[in-house]
Amino acid sequence: MDWFDTILSPIMWVVAWIMVLAHKAFTFIGMDESGLSWVLSIVVLVIVIRIVLIPLFVRQIRASRAMQIVQPEIQKLQKKYKGKTDPASRQAMQQEMMAIYREAGTNPFASCLPILAQSPIFFALFRVLSSLDEIAAGTQSHIGPLTRELASQAEASTLLGAPLSSWFLMPDATAAVRIVAVILIVAMSVTTFTTQRQLTMKNMPAAALDNPMARQQKMLMYILPLVFAFSGVNFPIGVLIYWTTTNLWSMGQQFYVIRNMPAPGSEAERKYQERMARKAARKGTSSSSDAVTTGAGGTALLEDERPVSGQRQQPKSKARAKKSGAPRPLGTPSSTAPDGVASVPDDVTDAPPPVGTTDSSGRSDSSGSSGSGSVLEDEPPTPGKRTKRKR
Repeated sequence: MDWFDTILSPIMWVVAWIMVLAHKAFTFIGMDESGLSWVLSIVVLVIVIRIVLIPLFVRQIRASRAMQIVQPEIQKLQKKYKGKTDPASRQAMQQEMMAIYREAGTNPFASCLPILAQSPIFFALFRVLSSLDEIAAGTQSHIGPLTRELASQAEASTLLGAPLSSWFLMPDATAAVRIVAVILIVAMSVTTFTTQRQLTMKNMPAAALDNPMARQQKMLMYILPLVFAFSGVNFPIGVLIYWTTTNLWSMGQQFYVIRNMPAPGSEAERKYQERMARKAARKGTSSSSDAVTTGAGGTALLEDERPVSGQRQQPKSKARAKKSGAPRPLGTPSSTAPDGVASVPDDVTDAPPPVGTTDSSGRSDSSGSSGSGSVLEDEPPTPGKRTKRKR
């Protein structure tokens, strides 16, 4: 074990544990020990690592947004020191630039955190897969739970006939190895290009497309696929599976962020606002179908816009509610009367008992006045005594 393996040994141990546990889970449900289970174990490794890196990804998004916001100030600062190449001017520009970043709460290196965090994991997986044949042969000690028996199973597992530990440029590489390697390299390049294109073309404000940061993103959009093409031929099939899977995850994650949390002023934000407007319009159409009631003059009114009488409506007892012709207290407006206008009584209505008379309970009513009066709300008029309305 060299110094590089010594540094990576803790990460290699974690990688081996995740792969072995995933392999045991797949064999428990009936999959072959030396078949697709080890390929899926690498996919599970990607999923676990990317879930752990979600906080760093959120921080990367915030840093990228803040960098886009301060770009106009950075451009002004660059114009201010344009043509000044002396050390004092360059140092002053760097100090002012860092002050702008501090005020915005960002760091130009924060957007690189997910890539930097994945680099040790990538190399640890590379070392684990490269050591499978040595562990299986007994010339190297086990890595965590990856024993000699499990290493032999992993060494024998293949993807479309290509062993996981084989690579494109190996001396005895078969046609299956080269074909699978090319397919994975092309998939890596396409997913990387798509992710960078989404970030550059859809999630950048129009004013930021001409700044140096945008130009760097456009350059990476074409350079990274070439880097993958030239470097991928030297990596094992298992590492290419990891690389392709993590690129697919990045592409889907970036698509979700651009669609639901677009950068201010970008093309993605305009489309997001259009979707929200259509959604709000659909909700407004559905809310307009609420129940309506008819007011005075046949005007349709919403339920919460019914005319309200100036007098509080008293609750009716069950006995009175069952009688369709039950007498209505004087002064109660009809349900069809317009707001603020007293209802016209029926031809025959309940009149108050004369002053001095007694009700059915024998109590004297002295609250009336000659010719007119009102019945107490808790004392209904005497049954049987109905008078015609005075004209």
